[in-house]
Amino acid sequence: MGSEALFYVDSSMREFEAVVEAVRPDGVVLDRTAFYPLGGGQPGDTGELRAGGQVWPVTAVRRQGGAIAHRLDGEPPAAGTRVTGALDWDLRYAFMRLHTALHVLSGVVWTGWNADVTGSHIYADGAKARMDFSLEGVRINDVRDEIEARLNAEVQAARPVRAYELPRAEAMQLPDLIRTHVNLVPAHITQIRIVEIEGLDRQADGGTHVANTRDVGRAAIVNAVNKGRINRRLEIALQD
Repeated sequence: MGSEALFYVDSSMREFEAVVEAVRPDGVVLDRTAFYPLGGGQPGDTGELRAGGQVWPVTAVRRQGGAIAHRLDGEPPAAGTRVTGALDWDLRYAFMRLHTALHVLSGVVWTGWNADVTGSHIYADGAKARMDFSLEGVRINDVRDEIEARLNAEVQAARPVRAYELPRAEAMQLPDLIRTHVNLVPAHITQIRIVEIEGLDRQADGGTHVANTRDVGRAAIVNAVNKGRINRRLEIALQD
C-alpha cells in the first residue's frame, strides 16, 4: 500500500480529493495526499479532512514505509470514504520559504567558506529555521553580517528553483551534491530527488520549495552560535 505524493507533483496544491485506504492506530492512509510528512528537517503539514459535512483536523503526518499516515482529531472516517484534504497553507508556505532559504544559505556558506552542513531544522511554528556547519577556525559572529548580506543578495537574484530525479549512480557523480558532513541518503534509495537553485546550489533533498528564490522574501540571521571547536549554528527568520 502506498500513497501518491501530490506534494511532489505540485507543491503549491492547497486542496485535493482522495479516498481513505486504511484506518490504522497511527492515522488514516489516503490513496493520494498533498500533506507533506515529517522528514528531512521539514515539519509535517497540518490542516483538515472533510467529508459529508464532517471535519477532521489533521494534527500530524508521518511516513511509514510507502504509506503516509494522517493523525486526526476525533473518530476517523471509514476506509473507502471520499474526502477533501485542505492544508494549512500559510504554515506550509512558510516551511517552503524557509526550506529554500536554507538551501540558499548552504550555497552561500559552501562557496564562501567551503563548509559542510552538519544539520538543519525548520521549527514547527514556521517562524524560523536553523542550519549547522562544520567551520573550523572561524568565529561565526565575525562573518555573520557578511553571510546575511550574501544570503539576501542571492534571494533577490531571483534564481529559479527546480526539482527532479536522477538514478543514484548518476547523481553520485555530480560534484558537491552531498553537502552534509555525512552522506545521509540511505543505500536502498535507487532514485535520488535533486533540488537545484540555478547557478548556486544543488542538493539531494526530499522537501518542498518555492519556485524562485525571490519568493523567499528577506531573511535575517537572528542567532549565531559557536558550538564547540568546529560546529557553527545559524538561525534564520523571514522578515516579510
